[in-house]
Amino acid sequence: MYIGQGKTEEWIDSAKSTANAAHDKACDAAGKTQAETQRSKEENVGFLQQTGEQMAHMAQGAIDGVKNTLGMGDKK
Repeated sequence: MYIGQGKTEEWIDSAKSTANAAHDKACDAAGKTQAETQRSKEENVGFLQQTGEQMAHMAQGAIDGVKNTLGMGDKK
């Protein structure tokens, strides 16, 4: 083995190590982003569900108010 060849192999090994470390960091970052996206999605679904329920209650209250005004409700 030549001295130059040994140095070249060291550089190749170093480059592989650096590439593997960069790959691992990129995978970690992608995993964190995916987890944050899922959490945000779940929070949005909960907010939309709560808002929908509030709107349904408000609509039911309006219907009951109209019925009561017309004498058709429970409160005659």
